[in-house]
Amino acid sequence: MTSILLVAALGAFAPGVTPTAATAAGVSPPASARYSFTNVKIGGTGFVSGIVFSQARKNLAYARTDVGGMYRWNGATGTWKPLLDWVGWDHWGYMGVASVAASPSDADRVWAAVGMYTNGVDPHNGAILRSRDRGDSWQTTELPFTLGGNMSGRGMGERLAVDPADDKVLYLGAPSGNGLWRSTDGGARWSRVTSFPHTGDNPQTAGTAEDPGLVWVAFDRNTGRHGKTTKTIYVGVADPNDPVYRSTDGGATWSPLAGAPKGYFPHRGVVDPVNHLLYVTTADDIGPFGGGKGDVWKYAATPGTWTQISPVPSSSGDNYFGYSGLTVDRNDPDTIMVGSQVSWWPDGVIWRSTDGGATWTRIWDWDAWPNRKLRYTIDSSETPWMTMGRQDDPPLYSPNIGQVISSLEIDPFDSDRLLFNGGPGIAGTTNLTAWDSGDTFTITPVVDGLEEGAVQGLIKPPGGPLVSAMGDVGGFRHDDLDTAPKTIFTNPVFTTTRSIDYAERNPRVIVRAGDFNDADRPGDSHAAFSTDGGATWFQGTEPDGINTGGSIAASADGSRFVWAPGDSGQPVVHSVGFGTSWSPSTGVPANAMIIADRVNPLKFYAYSNGTLYVSTDGGASFTASSATGLPATNWGVRLKAVPGHQGEIWVAGGATWTSYGLWRSTDSGATFHRVSSVETADNIGFGKAAPGRTYPALYVAAQVRGQRGVFRSDDAGRSWVRINDDRHQYGGLPETLTGDPDVYGRVYLSGYGRGIIHGDPARR
Repeated sequence: MTSILLVAALGAFAPGVTPTAATAAGVSPPASARYSFTNVKIGGTGFVSGIVFSQARKNLAYARTDVGGMYRWNGATGTWKPLLDWVGWDHWGYMGVASVAASPSDADRVWAAVGMYTNGVDPHNGAILRSRDRGDSWQTTELPFTLGGNMSGRGMGERLAVDPADDKVLYLGAPSGNGLWRSTDGGARWSRVTSFPHTGDNPQTAGTAEDPGLVWVAFDRNTGRHGKTTKTIYVGVADPNDPVYRSTDGGATWSPLAGAPKGYFPHRGVVDPVNHLLYVTTADDIGPFGGGKGDVWKYAATPGTWTQISPVPSSSGDNYFGYSGLTVDRNDPDTIMVGSQVSWWPDGVIWRSTDGGATWTRIWDWDAWPNRKLRYTIDSSETPWMTMGRQDDPPLYSPNIGQVISSLEIDPFDSDRLLFNGGPGIAGTTNLTAWDSGDTFTITPVVDGLEEGAVQGLIKPPGGPLVSAMGDVGGFRHDDLDTAPKTIFTNPVFTTTRSIDYAERNPRVIVRAGDFNDADRPGDSHAAFSTDGGATWFQGTEPDGINTGGSIAASADGSRFVWAPGDSGQPVVHSVGFGTSWSPSTGVPANAMIIADRVNPLKFYAYSNGTLYVSTDGGASFTASSATGLPATNWGVRLKAVPGHQGEIWVAGGATWTSYGLWRSTDSGATFHRVSSVETADNIGFGKAAPGRTYPALYVAAQVRGQRGVFRSDDAGRSWVRINDDRHQYGGLPETLTGDPDVYGRVYLSGYGRGIIHGDPARR
């Protein structure tokens, strides 16, 4: 076999920490301050793409997410611990986890295949992380190709697997035509398995980024013994015409598995080692959010036959979902469960069989229309927002179990425990076998400590609660940082809130703008208002043709608003009052970034591709500033005005191909001064001034003297201290950042898919 050996390029990380870029020669790193960081409690919200139980230790499992890293579950406490918060700017893509493997024999050993994109967005290749302490610290081997933890097909798997007979041997199914890879030294070095005859290219998607390649590896553990490699290994390929391969000689040779069902993608493959059966779920789309047909199959190695065991076969008009999630009860291998690949209406579906797929029951059945008969109840009292602001309206019930069931796992030590990626996030039960006796079982969200929300914006009005703009779930008012919110934003509900602002001098006035398909709800507006600090909301009118929120701002006194909708070409508009009518603004480009002066209620600012625009008449008209040198792009730029200081604004951001840094203006944008002590900056926020100071504390996500991190300045940017550390980097780029106007030193930020983090100076 020809091998490409890959050294462990990043070496060993001191507990949970990756190395950071060295500072320039002769330049000392910036000062630091001790901070403690923790999540603002929401619970879940993101897409969990895989769940893996340890077969070596009870109450141990791992969850992988598409953009929020990896978590370890402690079943005794019911809590999740994030394991990749050390990931920094240089390898932010590691927050996308493509697969997880846990050693079947050593509970302390775990591996992760990491990398977020295969489409060029992430400039780095993927990597294999390996740990000997259940993910508290890691060593890394970089791969010669990218991985797609946040690409289509991410719910398939697991593409990374460890040999149950010898945990020095691992296999990785690669995407995008990169074939099958193997390690024989516990994951430190990898080489391509040249004898594997399929590159993984799907003829329908070959050569594109949307090619998941080899998507799962499964061992028949009864064909190996300790110290000897397992003989029978199956590999699933995202090729509907050539979906399953097998080796019966420990990976030396491979061939297509005779009779393998064609026409659909093999989402997951699980082996029942007692009966030597391979179960496979299939769907007509790689998912996770597309598709409509599929089947479930069982392969018996002896006599080598395939049997279709679909609860609802693809030939039926009632099959509109396909199949993805798949699990076998390790204590009773005749018990298997499968989940719908995607079922948007009225809910996802889970099926259970106790006779190897001969017969099935489903988690809900149709009753007299419009009712459904449910085998379960859902207790979301610890995470009440999961009702999504809805009441039961049969056949729709709230909360629901989730539309995409790509991962569901029965605890190998407890047949009553099930976890699945429902939710949103993860849900589960501890009385699963009640299903078989016809009794009702209870599903609860299992998200304590799991925070994967995509945060689009944060505001902290003086004297008020923290208020967030969120992807997928709209947003929340956080009355208690340690308690999950009661509800999402309603009236209207946005799928994603893009922009949120408050009136500095009347901080109970809040405005938000967000996304939904206007054709679905033509009576709702994409802008909403609150006069009670985000507790309740109302809406006015809107211009025609809006589907996306864009950027919106409230005047300092809350008497008027300026809005740049996100739809391409939609003009900037302004309203006196709460959106009862909107009028076009002049002198400002469509899709500009809009903010309000925090003192003067008639003054607004707009930013578009390097030019600042100023309005002094409440947003009716704007005039371009002659200031130059700002980033010639809107991408990655943040524009913010300083509370209590009329005409003072800061610009952070840019990119390497244009200006990139931190700028300050004290004359309403007529001129800008670049802050020379900050080499590059990505975000800025303001908080309560330090004792004895009058200027707000500044918080930046930046590079200062060669060190990337989150920094605070108490003297208007003349000096900086780093407030995060290498254990708390969260992917390196806070999408949102703000200080607290009421508590000196407190900062709120978000990383890549890690929800909302708040930090406070550590007590000494």
